[in-house]
Amino acid sequence: MLVSLKALQRELPALTKPSLKDLCETIASLGFPIDGVEQGPAGAVLEVDVTPNRGDVMSHRGLARDLAAKLDEDLSAVELDPLEEGEALVPVRLEAEACPIYATAILALGALQATPPDVRAFLSALGSSPKDLAAVDASNELLHRYGHPTHAFDADKVQGGLAVRWAREGEKVVTLDGIERMLTIQDLVIADESGPIALAGLMGGESTKVTAETRRVLLESAWFEPRVVRAMARRHGLHTDASHRFGRGADPGMVRIARDLLAARLKQWAWASLEGAWTEGHMLPLRPAITLTKELLQRIAGEPLPLEDAAVKLRHLGCGVEENHVALHAVPPSWRHDLAIPEDLAEEVLRLRGYDLISSALPPMKSDPEPLSVGYRQRLGLSRRLAALGFHQTVTLGFISPEADARFADTSAEGRTLGNALSYEYSVMRSSLLPSLQHIAENNLRQGAREVRLFEIAPTFRSTSEGPLERATLAIVWAGETGGRDPLTPQGPIHPAALQGVLAYLGAEGQVRALEGGLLAAEVDLASIRGELGRVIPTYQGFSRFPAMERDLSLVLPFMVPFGQLAQAIRSALADAPLQTLTCVDIYRGKGLPEGCQAWLLRLVFLGERTLTGAEVDGWVASALRAAKSLGAELRG
Repeated sequence: MLVSLKALQRELPALTKPSLKDLCETIASLGFPIDGVEQGPAGAVLEVDVTPNRGDVMSHRGLARDLAAKLDEDLSAVELDPLEEGEALVPVRLEAEACPIYATAILALGALQATPPDVRAFLSALGSSPKDLAAVDASNELLHRYGHPTHAFDADKVQGGLAVRWAREGEKVVTLDGIERMLTIQDLVIADESGPIALAGLMGGESTKVTAETRRVLLESAWFEPRVVRAMARRHGLHTDASHRFGRGADPGMVRIARDLLAARLKQWAWASLEGAWTEGHMLPLRPAITLTKELLQRIAGEPLPLEDAAVKLRHLGCGVEENHVALHAVPPSWRHDLAIPEDLAEEVLRLRGYDLISSALPPMKSDPEPLSVGYRQRLGLSRRLAALGFHQTVTLGFISPEADARFADTSAEGRTLGNALSYEYSVMRSSLLPSLQHIAENNLRQGAREVRLFEIAPTFRSTSEGPLERATLAIVWAGETGGRDPLTPQGPIHPAALQGVLAYLGAEGQVRALEGGLLAAEVDLASIRGELGRVIPTYQGFSRFPAMERDLSLVLPFMVPFGQLAQAIRSALADAPLQTLTCVDIYRGKGLPEGCQAWLLRLVFLGERTLTGAEVDGWVASALRAAKSLGAELRG
């Protein structure tokens, strides 16, 4: 935002004392950095960076108000001659809640119009070219000086009464920039009997603009809902000085004042005479008081601060303050819509006091942790147990296509269809997690994965007469083949009983479903799983920095000796040895073996916390061979 130093000093005469450098530092200390200073014919012009939540500072008066609170100085009085309101000369209908108040007046212009030279210089310095039209220049000057946008229509071009309403589908308006704009039902417009003549809060229309031939003007000063103006500006790509101020929150208390100031300027600059003034609608109600306690102020400041000092600073900002020994109650002024919670008040006190005075030590944080909810503990327990079983947790989008939803839905998609979806593929709130998990599993199998184990815990939705009903759901998909990694576990498809066993281990009751491509799936409502799931604490085994030593034993054993018995005997014999793994890597049952015997190739892997010697490993292998011989095994020649 560009700020004229002379105009700023006019609003706050005390600013003539500090140097330009000190003034820039003071403004920056309020939270508005100075991006640059330019000297021009009209004096110094400051480029001030204003945060989006402070629309009240987007004017010379607003910035001066903050500086006055910081410096404990008084603003200059606003020279105002309030207009006497009477019967409406032109009916004004407020048909949209986005415009609760609309003040207007009709003035007849004199034969001569002259924008004062100092106003012309002021507008030029701020990048707003004077138009040599008193109504237009006065409106622009008031916008920059006081921050409230106004507009002037050619009263003789307005047909019938005015209405502030939502546009109708198919309506158009040619704005002052000469562009014809197609309107939608989300656009707020000012309309007469001929149709829209202005986009509310953005720009006036070509059909009623003020020209050199204009003899009567109809003034507009209103308050428009910020969200509506912001949405319109984005939709039409039309970002104006007015839309920036209305979009960030204009002061509803300035509606009548801005109209009266505009009328006063026209009387002075264009010898205008008032024909009538009136207001439609009502002021916005006062906002409730915000309570700031001594404890909260001290906690945020990190040190004790007197409530009396805080009350003084808030009154400087325009708040109505009542205080006692434990708290103060502040009613924010109409121009400070950003003050909504006690923390906002505390921040304002510290900002005016000076952030540089805040201690560098962080305040102590003392609080008792909130207990974890039952639902969270349940989801965490399920996730840990499934992860321990080798399942991978996935996160998928909550929206799917109608076709994918229809394959698993238990209710109609009508109550779960989005009105403004990103695309057709993501237009339905899912009723099942299985379509997304099935798609991921199939992709992994196509990429060569032998086995895929997936699960997801997420909300699903059911259609009801009152709208979508959310429920927490667990879905599991198991696909591919298991086994085949050693001779003792043959490779084969996953059996449904295996997935049924997983559900039983989780304490869940559900049916296993067979999907296309050999996929097995199950889906259960978390509400049906009762009881607490204990923590799964895996045994930790550290990593060794030393190399492992492998030895193979080829043994001939009778068929009647199972591998489990053999492995148990060897592990017992090597209880004190650093045996990492014992596996069977091959089984031979062909020619050359004694009757009723088979040959097993065992692989022993030793890994210690130091480098193992060959003699040590040979001794452990000899112990393993003696344990095997105790079961009737012989070393194969």
